[in-house]
Amino acid sequence: MAARGARGFGQYSGAARALERVGDRWALLIVRDLLVGPRRYGDLKAGLPRIPTNILSDRLRELQETGVIRRVPTVRGGYELTELGRGLEPVVVALERWGWSVPGEPAEGDLVSSDALAMALRAAFRSDAAAGMPSTEYVLHVGGVSVAAVVVHGTLDVVPIGPGALPQPRRAEPEPAFEAWVELALAPVEFRDLLVGALDLASVSLLAGDAETLVRFTRTFRIDPVVPPTDAATASDAAAASLA
Repeated sequence: MAARGARGFGQYSGAARALERVGDRWALLIVRDLLVGPRRYGDLKAGLPRIPTNILSDRLRELQETGVIRRVPTVRGGYELTELGRGLEPVVVALERWGWSVPGEPAEGDLVSSDALAMALRAAFRSDAAAGMPSTEYVLHVGGVSVAAVVVHGTLDVVPIGPGALPQPRRAEPEPAFEAWVELALAPVEFRDLLVGALDLASVSLLAGDAETLVRFTRTFRIDPVVPPTDAATASDAAAASLA
């Protein structure tokens, strides 16, 4: 599992070794999608429409060579994460949380995939807050894709649903009986604002369920936003640093 010497950083450190394996453009997004479940080449390409086919092939080959992913023997053209690759989940979740916390509008042509939506909900999930709440299913339609987020006793299970949803592994536990259920439709920027607590809940398009369950969603799924410093605060910090 030696790193590619010609493209190494010339440093013997954990961060450098990790980036030599998964730091190339697109690599962590491929890992993100495979964290949701095994995917075929075409599934990965559909979820990452801007990746050139030759780059996708290169990244898949490189991730196999470094032991992060492997072929799925039972699925032709399929890939899944190895145990080593699944160890990247906390890294990807932390990046998701950090990325959603930073203010920003979607660029023209940006899309939300069902796998990206699933990982965003994992990043925002507050298991401590959910532990004392009734079993609830949250169905979200965001930017043309849909997922169902099932919260039971402080645990989360997110699966893509609707037309084009990919098959998911069967749950080890039987389907729970939900005490509450809510279904909502959001634009991508509304989804981000909902996660960071910046959306007026009265404006949310509720397709089913009630306002109380929507409020429960905001307590169960939450990302603390980063507030950009004002010019005055930046100048004050710079002045203080110069006097230190």
